[in-house]
Amino acid sequence: MAALQENGGTSARLGGEAIRAEHLTKRFGAVAAVDQLSLSVAEGELFGLVGPDGAGKTTIMRMLSGILSPTSGMVFVSGVDVANEPDRLKDQAGYMSQRFGLYQDLTVTENIEFYADLYGVARNSLAQEMARLLDFSGLSPFKRRRAGNLSGGMKQKLGLCCALIHTPKVLLLDEPTNGVDPVSRRDFWRILGHLLSEKVTIFVSTAYLDEAERCDRVGFLHKGKLLACGTPGEVKKLVEGAMLEIRCADARRAAAALKEASVGRVALYGDRVHLLVPSLDTGLAAAEAALSKAGIAWSGARQIEPSLEDVFTSSLEEGTA
Repeated sequence: MAALQENGGTSARLGGEAIRAEHLTKRFGAVAAVDQLSLSVAEGELFGLVGPDGAGKTTIMRMLSGILSPTSGMVFVSGVDVANEPDRLKDQAGYMSQRFGLYQDLTVTENIEFYADLYGVARNSLAQEMARLLDFSGLSPFKRRRAGNLSGGMKQKLGLCCALIHTPKVLLLDEPTNGVDPVSRRDFWRILGHLLSEKVTIFVSTAYLDEAERCDRVGFLHKGKLLACGTPGEVKKLVEGAMLEIRCADARRAAAALKEASVGRVALYGDRVHLLVPSLDTGLAAAEAALSKAGIAWSGARQIEPSLEDVFTSSLEEGTA
């Protein structure tokens, strides 16, 4: 699978450059947690960094936010040379880590006020900005509740409010919906959509491929290396061959039979099997033969567009990491 890299079209459509990484590398001893990462994110863009646990997503976030110094390479956020001038970045970017530092004994309002003080937000504008954030996050009814008594989804929304209180141009979110219930995940992404309408650049890491579909562009990360980068539509076109969706009553047995027959790359999705084959006609015939030999009844097959999960799985199986 050939990797898409820099995409100038998005930058031209959305505006200037908000984030640029050039050959960004971070080593911990002999281990390269991030290996020669180069990418560009446009102003006002929603960029998703996708990868499994241990891929290097958090390390990249920490380098972008100035918390962690790179071993080599350069990174610029809102024109700030992060590695050499990390203190200048505070006014330009908001960073929300996986375990955002909320104070459990403080109320929602008190937590936001604390972060406002850290960022040096003027007191004469704080009340209005806080009211706006509480309103669009849906936290206004809970502003006097202690953070320790909030649900997981509410805590994430509060963390987002704290990261936004100084009105940053760039928002860095490290797996913000990890472990959050589906309804809260939906609400969180609704809030991000509102921020995009205000021209905030959002760089978000996630392990959820359905969330990556919402992004203007995505980057696939594995073992510190960028496998592919482009719009979801562009990335899906990287898969070579035909993707078949096979429906049957016993999808698990069907997937096992197809794998045993080495028909193609197999992925299981509930009662459906996705099968990536070199060509449509020969692949369909081979699948039919394998399922018939195993005595598995199936209700039919159709060619579909690969999902981002299909593309990511395929890229890993090809050994491009």
